[in-house]
Amino acid sequence: MAKKERPIVLYPAYFDLGRSRADGRRVAKRWAVESPTAEEVVTAAKALGLEPQLDAEKAFPTSHWRHEGRVLVRADYFKTSVVQKVAERIKKARSG
Repeated sequence: MAKKERPIVLYPAYFDLGRSRADGRRVAKRWAVESPTAEEVVTAAKALGLEPQLDAEKAFPTSHWRHEGRVLVRADYFKTSVVQKVAERIKKARSG
């Protein structure tokens, strides 16, 4: 499969304020939120036009016993910029 065809995988753990960077958080603490859900990630990705697909039963590899779900998106950007934009959108939605 070509790299362009592979989706970007987003786990709620990437945006979780309760996790350290070593535990899987990928955004700065100021953009992280308490216990984000996969549905919030889907909503944020949809607002950004990323065509999200929810895999509700999947788990983040380092906490495989917690089936929090994951979101697959298609984007022509680097994963880090997609994660940052989704984090900002979740934070705005939570704050009002």
